[in-house]
Amino acid sequence: MSDDYLCRLYLISPPALEPEAFAQQLQLALRAGDVGAFQLRLKDATDTQIIAASKALIPICHDHGTAFLMNDRVDLAKQVGADGVHLGQDDMNVRDARAVLGEQAIIGISCHDSGHLAMEAGDGSADYVAFGAFYETTSKSPDKLARYGVPEADIVQWWSTYTTIPCVAIGGMTPQNCGVLVTAGADFIAAITAVWSNPAGPAEAVKAFNLAIRQGIKARGAAA
Repeated sequence: MSDDYLCRLYLISPPALEPEAFAQQLQLALRAGDVGAFQLRLKDATDTQIIAASKALIPICHDHGTAFLMNDRVDLAKQVGADGVHLGQDDMNVRDARAVLGEQAIIGISCHDSGHLAMEAGDGSADYVAFGAFYETTSKSPDKLARYGVPEADIVQWWSTYTTIPCVAIGGMTPQNCGVLVTAGADFIAAITAVWSNPAGPAEAVKAFNLAIRQGIKARGAAA
């Protein structure tokens, strides 16, 4: 496998967006560098709004070879033709989601700070597991952070050493702090605020993340 794909950027949408305006921002981000996946995460939107956003954004993702994933909603993922779904621990389980979406769908699940939850997800046919939040973040409520705990990089290192299922590192990721998780073995670095709220724009943020990821991969090789 090319070093360029040992770890990739995984973009997650801001919590609210206007599809036409955001489509332009997504275009800029995906043109700027390697992005393996994009997740539409609109927890407070109506079904109609989520469907409209999906129709605007799926073609952009596919034009750039980026997988389009739906957060939580297996039903809407199937309806809009998403490439897959990202599930939380309180959502539909992986096996049931697989039954709805089919064998080709990408199904990932949040496992927080738990190797046990991650192993269960793998046994249930998850395509990836997500660990985090590693750093301070506004995308997770304080009660969820307290409930599930804050992981350290060693869970990523352990997972990547003993399994072949990809893992995503999430939670407060920036180009400045993601390198330790890339070096530990993360397959994807998920980012929200550091991209969409970057003062220089999403394109510059993607470039900065790609550079940090490449540096982390080099450090991983040096440590092997």
